[in-house]
Amino acid sequence: MSHLVELRDRVVRMVVAVLVLFLGMFYWANDIYIYLAKPLTRHLPEDASMIAIDVASPFLTPFKLVLMLAVFLAMPVILYQLWAFVAPGLYANEKRIAGPLLVSSILLFYGGVAFAYYVVFPLVFGFFTSVGPEIVNISTDIGRYLDFVLALFFGFGLAFEVPIATIILVAIGFTTPKQLSEKRPYVIVGAFILGMLLTPPDVISQVLLALPVWILFEAGLIASTIIFRDRELEDEDEDEDLEDETGLATASDQPLTDEEMEAELDQAEADENSLDKNS
Repeated sequence: MSHLVELRDRVVRMVVAVLVLFLGMFYWANDIYIYLAKPLTRHLPEDASMIAIDVASPFLTPFKLVLMLAVFLAMPVILYQLWAFVAPGLYANEKRIAGPLLVSSILLFYGGVAFAYYVVFPLVFGFFTSVGPEIVNISTDIGRYLDFVLALFFGFGLAFEVPIATIILVAIGFTTPKQLSEKRPYVIVGAFILGMLLTPPDVISQVLLALPVWILFEAGLIASTIIFRDRELEDEDEDEDLEDETGLATASDQPLTDEEMEAELDQAEADENSLDKNS
Protein backbone atom coordinates (compact mmCIF):
# COMPACT_ATOMS: atom_id res chain seq x y z
CA MET A 1 0.00 0.00 0.00
CA SER A 2 2.85 2.40 0.74
CA HIS A 3 4.19 1.90 -2.79
CA LEU A 4 0.75 2.50 -4.28
CA VAL A 5 0.35 5.68 -2.23
CA GLU A 6 3.74 6.94 -3.38
CA LEU A 7 2.90 6.11 -7.01
CA ARG A 8 -0.41 7.97 -6.68
CA ASP A 9 1.35 11.04 -5.27
CA ARG A 10 3.88 11.08 -8.09
CA VAL A 11 1.17 10.66 -10.76
CA VAL A 12 -0.68 13.59 -9.21
CA ARG A 13 2.49 15.69 -9.47
CA MET A 14 2.82 14.75 -13.14
CA VAL A 15 -0.78 15.75 -13.84
CA VAL A 16 -0.38 19.01 -11.93
CA ALA A 17 2.76 19.88 -13.93
CA VAL A 18 0.95 19.23 -17.22
CA LEU A 19 -2.13 21.16 -16.05
CA VAL A 20 -0.10 24.20 -14.96
CA LEU A 21 1.69 24.37 -18.30
CA PHE A 22 -1.56 23.85 -20.20
CA LEU A 23 -3.37 26.66 -18.38
CA GLY A 24 -0.37 28.95 -18.80
CA MET A 25 -0.25 28.45 -22.57
CA PHE A 26 -3.94 28.10 -23.42
CA TYR A 27 -4.42 31.86 -23.84
CA TRP A 28 -1.85 31.85 -26.66
CA ALA A 29 -3.15 28.62 -28.26
CA ASN A 30 -3.94 30.29 -31.62
CA ASP A 31 -0.57 32.04 -31.75
CA ILE A 32 1.20 28.76 -30.98
CA TYR A 33 -0.68 27.05 -33.79
CA ILE A 34 0.24 29.83 -36.21
CA TYR A 35 3.90 29.37 -35.28
CA LEU A 36 3.60 25.60 -35.78
CA ALA A 37 2.01 26.12 -39.22
CA LYS A 38 4.72 28.51 -40.49
CA PRO A 39 6.74 25.80 -42.32
CA LEU A 40 3.63 25.15 -44.42
CA THR A 41 2.08 28.61 -44.75
CA ARG A 42 5.29 30.21 -46.01
CA HIS A 43 5.17 27.85 -49.00
CA LEU A 44 1.49 28.34 -49.79
CA PRO A 45 0.42 30.60 -52.66
CA GLU A 46 -0.64 34.12 -51.76
CA ASP A 47 -4.33 33.43 -52.24
CA ALA A 48 -4.27 30.10 -50.33
CA SER A 49 -4.87 29.49 -46.63
CA MET A 50 -5.57 26.69 -44.20
CA ILE A 51 -9.15 25.56 -43.64
CA ALA A 52 -11.22 23.87 -40.93
CA ILE A 53 -13.46 21.07 -42.18
CA ASP A 54 -15.11 20.17 -38.88
CA VAL A 55 -17.27 22.65 -37.02
CA ALA A 56 -15.34 22.40 -33.75
CA SER A 57 -11.86 22.28 -35.34
CA PRO A 58 -11.07 25.99 -34.80
CA PHE A 59 -11.32 25.36 -31.04
CA LEU A 60 -10.38 21.70 -30.60
CA THR A 61 -7.25 21.74 -32.78
CA PRO A 62 -5.41 24.51 -30.87
CA PHE A 63 -6.69 22.91 -27.65
CA LYS A 64 -5.14 19.57 -28.66
CA LEU A 65 -1.92 21.29 -29.68
CA VAL A 66 -1.51 23.07 -26.35
CA LEU A 67 -2.28 19.88 -24.42
CA MET A 68 0.35 17.92 -26.37
CA LEU A 69 2.82 20.77 -25.95
CA ALA A 70 2.20 20.81 -22.20
CA VAL A 71 2.96 17.08 -22.00
CA PHE A 72 6.02 17.62 -24.15
CA LEU A 73 7.38 20.43 -21.97
CA ALA A 74 6.51 18.59 -18.76
CA MET A 75 8.46 15.51 -19.85
CA PRO A 76 11.46 16.26 -17.58
CA VAL A 77 9.10 16.43 -14.59
CA ILE A 78 7.29 13.25 -15.65
CA LEU A 79 10.51 11.30 -16.15
CA TYR A 80 11.94 12.61 -12.89
CA GLN A 81 8.89 11.42 -10.96
CA LEU A 82 9.19 8.00 -12.56
CA TRP A 83 12.91 7.97 -11.78
CA ALA A 84 12.31 8.96 -8.15
CA PHE A 85 9.80 6.13 -7.79
CA VAL A 86 12.10 3.48 -9.29
CA ALA A 87 15.49 4.72 -7.99
CA PRO A 88 15.26 3.27 -4.44
CA GLY A 89 15.15 -0.23 -5.91
CA LEU A 90 18.25 0.19 -8.06
CA TYR A 91 21.85 -0.65 -7.24
CA ALA A 92 24.52 2.05 -7.06
CA ASN A 93 26.04 1.14 -10.43
CA GLU A 94 22.59 1.12 -12.05
CA LYS A 95 21.87 4.60 -10.68
CA ARG A 96 25.22 5.80 -11.96
CA ILE A 97 24.31 4.69 -15.50
CA ALA A 98 20.59 5.49 -15.47
CA GLY A 99 20.98 9.14 -14.43
CA PRO A 100 23.03 10.31 -17.45
CA LEU A 101 20.99 8.13 -19.79
CA LEU A 102 17.77 9.72 -18.53
CA VAL A 103 19.05 13.25 -19.14
CA SER A 104 20.50 12.29 -22.51
CA SER A 105 17.25 10.68 -23.64
CA ILE A 106 15.31 13.87 -22.89
CA LEU A 107 17.80 16.06 -24.75
CA LEU A 108 17.90 13.69 -27.72
CA PHE A 109 14.10 13.60 -27.94
CA TYR A 110 13.97 17.40 -27.93
CA GLY A 111 16.73 17.43 -30.52
CA GLY A 112 14.75 15.11 -32.77
CA VAL A 113 11.69 17.34 -32.56
CA ALA A 114 13.76 20.46 -33.30
CA PHE A 115 15.40 18.70 -36.26
CA ALA A 116 11.98 17.80 -37.64
CA TYR A 117 10.63 21.36 -37.32
CA TYR A 118 13.62 23.36 -38.54
CA VAL A 119 15.13 20.97 -41.12
CA VAL A 120 12.55 18.44 -42.29
CA PHE A 121 9.37 20.53 -42.40
CA PRO A 122 10.68 23.25 -44.76
CA LEU A 123 11.97 20.61 -47.19
CA VAL A 124 8.89 18.40 -47.04
CA PHE A 125 6.28 21.16 -47.35
CA GLY A 126 8.31 23.00 -49.99
CA PHE A 127 8.38 19.81 -52.03
CA PHE A 128 4.69 18.99 -51.54
CA THR A 129 3.45 22.46 -52.48
CA SER A 130 5.61 22.64 -55.61
CA VAL A 131 4.84 19.30 -57.28
CA GLY A 132 1.05 19.51 -57.36
CA PRO A 133 -0.90 20.35 -60.51
CA GLU A 134 -1.46 24.04 -61.15
CA ILE A 135 -5.23 23.62 -61.19
CA VAL A 136 -5.24 22.29 -57.60
CA ASN A 137 -5.89 24.87 -54.89
CA ILE A 138 -3.84 23.92 -51.81
CA SER A 139 -5.98 24.31 -48.66
CA THR A 140 -4.83 22.10 -45.81
CA ASP A 141 -7.16 21.23 -42.96
CA ILE A 142 -5.81 22.41 -39.61
CA GLY A 143 -6.67 19.16 -37.85
CA ARG A 144 -4.98 16.93 -40.42
CA TYR A 145 -1.94 19.19 -40.46
CA LEU A 146 -1.62 18.84 -36.68
CA ASP A 147 -1.87 15.05 -36.91
CA PHE A 148 0.77 15.04 -39.63
CA VAL A 149 3.33 17.13 -37.70
CA LEU A 150 2.69 15.25 -34.45
CA ALA A 151 3.44 11.98 -36.24
CA LEU A 152 6.70 13.45 -37.54
CA PHE A 153 7.60 14.84 -34.10
CA PHE A 154 7.04 11.46 -32.49
CA GLY A 155 8.93 9.62 -35.24
CA PHE A 156 12.00 11.85 -35.13
CA GLY A 157 12.01 12.11 -31.35
CA LEU A 158 11.86 8.34 -31.04
CA ALA A 159 14.49 7.81 -33.74
CA PHE A 160 16.95 10.10 -31.98
CA GLU A 161 16.91 7.68 -29.01
CA VAL A 162 19.01 5.17 -30.99
CA PRO A 163 22.29 5.98 -29.13
CA ILE A 164 20.59 5.39 -25.78
CA ALA A 165 19.23 2.04 -26.94
CA THR A 166 22.67 1.05 -28.24
CA ILE A 167 24.41 1.92 -24.98
CA ILE A 168 21.79 0.10 -22.91
CA LEU A 169 22.12 -3.07 -24.99
CA VAL A 170 25.89 -3.08 -24.50
CA ALA A 171 25.72 -2.09 -20.83
CA ILE A 172 23.42 -4.98 -19.91
CA GLY A 173 25.61 -7.44 -21.81
CA PHE A 174 23.00 -8.29 -24.46
CA THR A 175 25.51 -7.61 -27.24
CA THR A 176 28.95 -6.10 -27.87
CA PRO A 177 30.17 -3.20 -30.02
CA LYS A 178 31.98 -5.66 -32.29
CA GLN A 179 28.77 -7.61 -32.91
CA LEU A 180 26.87 -4.39 -33.58
CA SER A 181 29.49 -3.17 -36.05
CA GLU A 182 29.20 -6.46 -37.91
CA LYS A 183 25.44 -5.91 -38.20
CA ARG A 184 25.84 -2.40 -39.67
CA PRO A 185 24.27 -3.26 -43.08
CA TYR A 186 21.17 -4.60 -41.34
CA VAL A 187 21.01 -1.45 -39.20
CA ILE A 188 21.07 0.75 -42.30
CA VAL A 189 18.24 -1.21 -43.90
CA GLY A 190 16.35 -1.15 -40.59
CA ALA A 191 16.77 2.65 -40.40
CA PHE A 192 15.00 3.05 -43.75
CA ILE A 193 12.28 0.63 -42.68
CA LEU A 194 11.87 2.61 -39.44
CA GLY A 195 11.63 5.80 -41.46
CA MET A 196 8.93 4.20 -43.59
CA LEU A 197 6.92 3.14 -40.53
CA LEU A 198 7.29 6.27 -38.37
CA THR A 199 6.86 8.96 -41.02
CA PRO A 200 4.11 9.76 -43.52
CA PRO A 201 4.31 7.98 -46.88
CA ASP A 202 6.85 10.18 -48.66
CA VAL A 203 10.44 9.51 -49.64
CA ILE A 204 11.86 12.80 -48.34
CA SER A 205 10.83 12.40 -44.71
CA GLN A 206 11.82 8.72 -44.83
CA VAL A 207 15.36 9.54 -46.00
CA LEU A 208 15.67 12.50 -43.62
CA LEU A 209 14.80 10.16 -40.76
CA ALA A 210 16.94 7.21 -41.87
CA LEU A 211 20.17 9.20 -42.25
CA PRO A 212 20.14 10.69 -38.71
CA VAL A 213 19.29 7.24 -37.32
CA TRP A 214 22.36 5.82 -39.03
CA ILE A 215 24.58 8.65 -37.79
CA LEU A 216 23.21 8.36 -34.26
CA PHE A 217 23.78 4.61 -34.35
CA GLU A 218 27.44 5.23 -35.14
CA ALA A 219 27.62 7.73 -32.27
CA GLY A 220 26.06 5.22 -29.89
CA LEU A 221 28.46 2.56 -31.15
CA ILE A 222 31.46 4.78 -30.35
CA ALA A 223 30.11 5.56 -26.87
CA SER A 224 29.32 1.92 -26.16
CA THR A 225 32.82 0.94 -27.34
CA ILE A 226 34.31 3.22 -24.71
CA ILE A 227 32.04 1.76 -22.03
CA PHE A 228 32.71 -1.81 -23.14
CA ARG A 229 36.46 -1.19 -23.27
CA ASP A 230 36.54 -0.06 -19.64
CA ARG A 231 34.47 -3.07 -18.59
CA GLU A 232 36.68 -5.40 -20.62
CA LEU A 233 39.80 -4.07 -18.92
CA GLU A 234 38.21 -4.63 -15.52
CA ASP A 235 37.24 -8.19 -16.50
CA GLU A 236 40.79 -8.89 -17.71
CA ASP A 237 42.24 -7.65 -14.42
CA GLU A 238 39.85 -9.85 -12.46
CA ASP A 239 40.73 -12.85 -14.65
CA GLU A 240 44.45 -12.26 -14.12
CA ASP A 241 44.00 -12.02 -10.35
CA LEU A 242 41.92 -15.20 -10.40
CA GLU A 243 44.56 -17.00 -12.46
CA ASP A 244 47.32 -15.89 -10.09
CA GLU A 245 45.39 -17.11 -7.08
CA THR A 246 44.54 -20.37 -8.82
CA GLY A 247 48.15 -20.86 -9.90
CA LEU A 248 49.43 -20.34 -6.37
CA ALA A 249 46.87 -22.71 -4.93
CA THR A 250 47.65 -25.31 -7.56
CA ALA A 251 51.40 -24.99 -7.04
CA SER A 252 51.03 -25.42 -3.31
CA ASP A 253 48.89 -28.53 -3.79
CA GLN A 254 51.24 -30.28 -6.23
CA PRO A 255 53.19 -33.30 -4.76
CA LEU A 256 56.99 -32.97 -4.56
CA THR A 257 59.18 -34.83 -7.04
CA ASP A 258 62.04 -37.16 -5.95
CA GLU A 259 64.66 -34.48 -6.53
CA GLU A 260 62.64 -31.93 -4.55
CA MET A 261 62.11 -34.46 -1.76
CA GLU A 262 65.87 -35.20 -1.53
CA ALA A 263 66.61 -31.48 -1.48
CA GLU A 264 64.12 -30.99 1.34
CA LEU A 265 65.68 -33.87 3.32
CA ASP A 266 69.22 -32.52 2.79
CA GLN A 267 68.08 -29.09 3.93
CA ALA A 268 66.44 -30.60 7.01
CA GLU A 269 69.62 -32.57 7.88
CA ALA A 270 71.73 -29.47 7.42
CA ASP A 271 69.44 -27.48 9.70
CA GLU A 272 69.55 -30.27 12.32
CA ASN A 273 73.38 -30.42 12.21
CA SER A 274 73.62 -26.67 12.61
CA LEU A 275 71.34 -26.82 15.64
CA ASP A 276 73.50 -29.63 17.20
CA LYS A 277 76.66 -27.61 16.71
CA ASN A 278 75.12 -24.56 18.27
CA SER A 279 73.91 -26.54 21.23
